[in-house]
Amino acid sequence: MQFKGVLKKMQTEIGNPIQYYLVFESDFLNVNQVLDRELEIEFIKYQCLNCNLDKPIYRQGFCRNCFFEIPSAGDWIMRPELSTAHLDQEDRDLEYEKKVQLQPHVVYLANSSNIKVGVTRKSQVPTRWIDQGAHEAIEIVEVPNRYLAGITEVALKDHIGDKTNWRKMLTNNVDDEDLVAYRNKLRQYIPEEAAPYFIENNKESHMEFPVLRYPEKVKSLNLEKTPHFKGILKGIKGQYLIFEDNTVFNVRGSEGYYISLNIN
Repeated sequence: MQFKGVLKKMQTEIGNPIQYYLVFESDFLNVNQVLDRELEIEFIKYQCLNCNLDKPIYRQGFCRNCFFEIPSAGDWIMRPELSTAHLDQEDRDLEYEKKVQLQPHVVYLANSSNIKVGVTRKSQVPTRWIDQGAHEAIEIVEVPNRYLAGITEVALKDHIGDKTNWRKMLTNNVDDEDLVAYRNKLRQYIPEEAAPYFIENNKESHMEFPVLRYPEKVKSLNLEKTPHFKGILKGIKGQYLIFEDNTVFNVRGSEGYYISLNIN
Protein backbone atom coordinates (compact mmCIF):
# COMPACT_ATOMS: atom_id res chain seq x y z
CA MET A 1 0.00 0.00 0.00
CA GLN A 2 1.50 3.33 -1.08
CA PHE A 3 0.52 6.95 -0.46
CA LYS A 4 2.08 10.10 -1.89
CA GLY A 5 1.45 13.68 -0.95
CA VAL A 6 2.29 16.69 1.16
CA LEU A 7 2.27 16.23 4.93
CA LYS A 8 -0.22 18.17 7.03
CA LYS A 9 -1.00 17.64 10.67
CA MET A 10 -2.92 14.44 11.29
CA GLN A 11 -6.66 14.79 11.62
CA THR A 12 -8.14 13.22 14.72
CA GLU A 13 -11.41 11.82 15.96
CA ILE A 14 -12.20 11.42 19.65
CA GLY A 15 -12.58 7.81 20.75
CA ASN A 16 -11.07 5.17 23.01
CA PRO A 17 -8.46 5.28 21.70
CA ILE A 18 -8.28 8.45 19.59
CA GLN A 19 -8.39 7.79 15.83
CA TYR A 20 -5.70 9.38 13.64
CA TYR A 21 -5.81 10.10 9.90
CA LEU A 22 -3.13 11.15 7.43
CA VAL A 23 -4.98 13.05 4.72
CA PHE A 24 -3.45 13.49 1.26
CA GLU A 25 -4.84 15.25 -1.81
CA SER A 26 -6.79 12.29 -3.15
CA ASP A 27 -6.52 9.67 -0.41
CA PHE A 28 -6.32 9.17 3.35
CA LEU A 29 -4.99 6.61 5.82
CA ASN A 30 -6.41 5.65 9.21
CA VAL A 31 -3.04 5.40 10.94
CA ASN A 32 -4.43 3.28 13.81
CA GLN A 33 -4.95 0.46 11.32
CA VAL A 34 -1.23 0.18 10.53
CA LEU A 35 0.05 -0.18 14.10
CA ASP A 36 2.61 -2.99 14.32
CA ARG A 37 3.38 -2.73 10.60
CA GLU A 38 6.47 -1.42 8.85
CA LEU A 39 6.21 2.11 7.48
CA GLU A 40 8.66 3.34 4.87
CA ILE A 41 8.85 7.13 4.56
CA GLU A 42 10.75 8.90 1.78
CA PHE A 43 11.15 12.68 1.54
CA ILE A 44 10.75 13.76 -2.10
CA LYS A 45 10.52 17.57 -2.11
CA TYR A 46 9.08 20.59 -0.34
CA GLN A 47 5.60 21.92 -1.08
CA CYS A 48 4.63 25.12 0.75
CA LEU A 49 1.10 24.82 2.12
CA ASN A 50 0.23 28.25 0.73
CA CYS A 51 1.96 28.75 -2.65
CA ASN A 52 2.56 25.02 -3.35
CA LEU A 53 6.08 25.77 -4.63
CA ASP A 54 9.09 23.54 -4.00
CA LYS A 55 10.78 26.00 -1.64
CA PRO A 56 12.38 25.19 1.73
CA ILE A 57 9.85 25.23 4.55
CA TYR A 58 10.50 28.05 7.02
CA ARG A 59 7.81 27.58 9.70
CA GLN A 60 4.31 26.09 10.10
CA GLY A 61 4.46 24.41 6.68
CA PHE A 62 5.10 27.69 4.81
CA CYS A 63 8.07 28.94 2.81
CA ARG A 64 9.77 32.06 4.14
CA ASN A 65 7.96 34.51 1.83
CA CYS A 66 4.51 33.13 2.63
CA PHE A 67 5.21 32.95 6.37
CA PHE A 68 5.88 36.69 6.51
CA GLU A 69 3.00 37.66 4.20
CA ILE A 70 -0.11 35.53 4.70
CA PRO A 71 -2.66 36.38 7.42
CA SER A 72 -2.77 32.84 8.83
CA ALA A 73 0.86 33.18 9.96
CA GLY A 74 0.59 36.54 11.73
CA ASP A 75 2.27 37.04 15.12
CA TRP A 76 -1.12 36.88 16.86
CA ILE A 77 -1.38 33.18 15.98
CA MET A 78 1.40 32.28 18.44
CA ARG A 79 0.81 35.30 20.70
CA PRO A 80 -2.98 35.75 20.97
CA GLU A 81 -2.58 38.80 23.22
CA LEU A 82 -1.45 40.68 20.06
CA SER A 83 -4.90 40.24 18.46
CA THR A 84 -6.46 43.53 17.35
CA ALA A 85 -9.55 42.59 15.28
CA HIS A 86 -11.80 43.51 18.23
CA LEU A 87 -10.47 47.07 17.82
CA ASP A 88 -11.12 46.98 14.06
CA GLN A 89 -7.35 47.20 13.50
CA GLU A 90 -5.72 45.22 10.70
CA ASP A 91 -2.51 43.23 10.99
CA ARG A 92 -2.34 41.63 7.52
CA ASP A 93 -5.97 41.04 6.46
CA LEU A 94 -8.73 42.39 8.69
CA GLU A 95 -11.49 40.26 7.17
CA TYR A 96 -9.54 37.05 7.90
CA GLU A 97 -8.49 38.27 11.34
CA LYS A 98 -12.08 39.09 12.32
CA LYS A 99 -13.21 35.66 11.16
CA VAL A 100 -10.66 33.87 13.36
CA GLN A 101 -10.20 36.24 16.29
CA LEU A 102 -13.81 37.26 16.90
CA GLN A 103 -15.15 33.86 17.88
CA PRO A 104 -15.30 32.04 21.22
CA HIS A 105 -11.89 31.06 22.60
CA VAL A 106 -10.97 28.88 25.55
CA VAL A 107 -8.09 29.20 28.00
CA TYR A 108 -7.35 25.75 29.39
CA LEU A 109 -5.05 23.60 31.48
CA ALA A 110 -3.63 20.50 29.81
CA ASN A 111 -1.43 17.79 31.29
CA SER A 112 0.85 16.12 28.75
CA SER A 113 4.30 16.19 30.36
CA ASN A 114 3.33 18.64 33.09
CA ILE A 115 0.43 21.02 33.61
CA LYS A 116 0.47 23.92 31.17
CA VAL A 117 -1.86 26.74 30.25
CA GLY A 118 -2.93 27.31 26.65
CA VAL A 119 -5.38 29.03 24.30
CA THR A 120 -7.49 27.63 21.50
CA ARG A 121 -10.66 28.42 19.61
CA LYS A 122 -13.65 26.72 21.23
CA SER A 123 -14.23 24.85 17.97
CA GLN A 124 -10.78 23.24 18.38
CA VAL A 125 -11.62 21.51 21.68
CA PRO A 126 -10.57 18.70 22.17
CA THR A 127 -8.45 18.64 18.99
CA ARG A 128 -5.89 21.05 20.43
CA TRP A 129 -5.44 18.90 23.53
CA ILE A 130 -5.00 15.76 21.44
CA ASP A 131 -2.39 17.50 19.26
CA GLN A 132 -0.41 18.33 22.39
CA GLY A 133 -0.51 14.76 23.66
CA ALA A 134 -2.46 15.72 26.77
CA HIS A 135 -4.00 12.78 28.65
CA GLU A 136 -6.19 15.17 30.67
CA ALA A 137 -7.38 18.77 30.26
CA ILE A 138 -9.92 21.27 31.55
CA GLU A 139 -11.25 24.67 30.43
CA ILE A 140 -10.68 27.69 32.70
CA VAL A 141 -12.51 30.46 30.85
CA GLU A 142 -14.50 30.74 27.63
CA VAL A 143 -14.26 34.27 26.23
CA PRO A 144 -15.78 35.91 23.11
CA ASN A 145 -12.51 36.78 21.33
CA ARG A 146 -8.86 35.81 20.98
CA TYR A 147 -7.51 38.96 22.65
CA LEU A 148 -9.23 38.23 25.98
CA ALA A 149 -7.94 34.66 25.85
CA GLY A 150 -4.44 35.96 25.12
CA ILE A 151 -4.24 38.39 28.03
CA THR A 152 -5.61 35.69 30.34
CA GLU A 153 -2.95 33.23 29.23
CA VAL A 154 -0.22 35.86 29.74
CA ALA A 155 -1.45 36.57 33.28
CA LEU A 156 -1.61 32.87 34.19
CA LYS A 157 1.84 32.10 32.74
CA ASP A 158 3.34 33.90 35.73
CA HIS A 159 1.94 31.12 37.92
CA ILE A 160 2.04 27.98 35.74
CA GLY A 161 4.06 26.84 32.71
CA ASP A 162 3.02 27.16 29.06
CA LYS A 163 5.39 24.63 27.44
CA THR A 164 5.25 20.87 26.89
CA ASN A 165 8.31 18.69 27.40
CA TRP A 166 7.76 16.57 24.29
CA ARG A 167 10.33 13.93 25.30
CA LYS A 168 8.63 13.38 28.64
CA MET A 169 5.22 13.29 26.94
CA LEU A 170 6.38 10.62 24.45
CA THR A 171 7.92 8.36 27.08
CA ASN A 172 4.65 8.66 29.02
CA ASN A 173 6.54 9.78 32.12
CA VAL A 174 3.51 11.67 33.39
CA ASP A 175 1.34 11.90 36.50
CA ASP A 176 -2.37 12.42 36.88
CA GLU A 177 -3.18 15.76 38.51
CA ASP A 178 -6.27 17.37 40.00
CA LEU A 179 -6.90 19.95 37.29
CA VAL A 180 -10.08 21.23 38.97
CA ALA A 181 -8.02 22.22 42.03
CA TYR A 182 -5.38 23.90 39.81
CA ARG A 183 -8.09 25.78 37.89
CA ASN A 184 -9.65 27.05 41.11
CA LYS A 185 -6.25 28.12 42.47
CA LEU A 186 -5.54 30.14 39.32
CA ARG A 187 -8.89 31.96 39.36
CA GLN A 188 -7.53 34.86 41.43
CA TYR A 189 -4.98 35.69 38.69
CA ILE A 190 -7.46 36.01 35.80
CA PRO A 191 -7.55 39.61 34.45
CA GLU A 192 -10.59 41.67 35.40
CA GLU A 193 -11.90 41.81 31.80
CA ALA A 194 -11.97 38.00 31.58
CA ALA A 195 -13.05 37.20 35.14
CA PRO A 196 -16.81 37.04 34.33
CA TYR A 197 -16.09 34.21 31.88
CA PHE A 198 -14.63 31.80 34.46
CA ILE A 199 -16.15 28.32 34.12
CA GLU A 200 -17.36 27.12 37.51
CA ASN A 201 -18.52 23.53 37.31
CA ASN A 202 -16.84 21.61 34.50
CA LYS A 203 -14.87 18.37 34.83
CA GLU A 204 -11.60 17.12 33.40
CA SER A 205 -11.59 15.57 29.92
CA HIS A 206 -9.47 12.45 29.46
CA MET A 207 -7.75 11.25 26.27
CA GLU A 208 -6.54 7.74 25.45
CA PHE A 209 -3.85 7.42 22.79
CA PRO A 210 -3.25 4.42 20.49
CA VAL A 211 0.17 3.32 21.77
CA LEU A 212 1.25 -0.32 21.94
CA ARG A 213 4.59 0.52 23.52
CA TYR A 214 6.16 3.75 24.70
CA PRO A 215 9.88 4.36 24.04
CA GLU A 216 12.35 4.47 26.92
CA LYS A 217 14.33 7.24 25.21
CA VAL A 218 13.39 9.10 22.07
CA LYS A 219 15.36 10.01 18.96
CA SER A 220 13.74 12.42 16.55
CA LEU A 221 13.45 11.76 12.80
CA ASN A 222 14.40 14.77 10.65
CA LEU A 223 13.55 14.12 6.99
CA GLU A 224 16.10 16.65 5.75
CA LYS A 225 18.91 14.73 7.48
CA THR A 226 17.37 11.26 6.98
CA PRO A 227 15.27 11.40 3.79
CA HIS A 228 14.57 7.66 3.83
CA PHE A 229 13.34 5.84 6.94
CA LYS A 230 11.85 2.42 7.72
CA GLY A 231 10.38 1.35 11.05
CA ILE A 232 7.66 -0.62 12.82
CA LEU A 233 4.92 1.72 14.03
CA LYS A 234 4.20 1.20 17.73
CA GLY A 235 2.07 4.19 18.62
CA ILE A 236 0.66 7.64 17.93
CA LYS A 237 0.55 10.41 20.51
CA GLY A 238 0.11 14.14 20.04
CA GLN A 239 1.21 14.63 16.44
CA TYR A 240 4.01 12.07 16.71
CA LEU A 241 4.45 8.62 15.21
CA ILE A 242 6.34 6.31 17.60
CA PHE A 243 8.48 3.51 16.14
CA GLU A 244 9.88 0.29 17.59
CA ASP A 245 13.49 1.51 17.53
CA ASN A 246 12.56 4.57 19.71
CA THR A 247 12.48 6.89 16.70
CA VAL A 248 9.67 9.47 16.85
CA PHE A 249 8.40 11.51 13.91
CA ASN A 250 6.64 14.85 14.38
CA VAL A 251 4.11 14.97 11.54
CA ARG A 252 3.01 18.52 12.33
CA GLY A 253 6.63 19.68 12.51
CA SER A 254 7.09 18.28 8.99
CA GLU A 255 4.13 20.01 7.33
CA GLY A 256 4.96 21.08 3.79
CA TYR A 257 7.18 18.04 3.11
CA TYR A 258 6.05 16.00 0.12
CA ILE A 259 6.62 12.31 0.86
CA SER A 260 5.94 8.80 -0.31
CA LEU A 261 4.66 6.42 2.36
CA ASN A 262 4.74 2.65 1.90
CA ILE A 263 2.97 0.28 4.29
CA ASN A 264 4.80 -3.06 4.22
